Amino acid sequence: MPFTYRLLCAFPLAALGVALSACQSERPAAVTANRAALPTMERVALAANSCWFKSGDAAFKPYRLAPELNSFSGRPRILAVPRNSPESRPMLVVQAEGNPARLDAFGPMMSGPDGERIKRDVLRWARGASGC
Repeated sequence: MPFTYRLLCAFPLAALGVALSACQSERPAAVTANRAALPTMERVALAANSCWFKSGDAAFKPYRLAPELNSFSGRPRILAVPRNSPESRPMLVVQAEGNPARLDAFGPMMSGPDGERIKRDVLRWARGASGC
């Protein structure tokens, strides 16, 4: 049974901003990043590719990114699969569903020494940050 680590993205500040903007008729509403599953996973995939896979990060060197963003199940996801055996079982799965996106990250890498860092990175990228 794979280890599952539930990541919940709550965006209370965005909701507060929307509520406050409804009271102010003079100012246009602030533009916020789309929080649905697909745009969220697109942001995560771009940042993960740059920061984890293309940067030479030692934790991700044995793996390659396998994005599965066009999901008919409504759960776009990215996988970290063995570099020389991409058809093998993924070592990391990060997926999202819903609006706002609810994120899950699971697989052997989440229970390893880099699990907390992966969690922090994914949550940061899901919120719109792009840096490593």
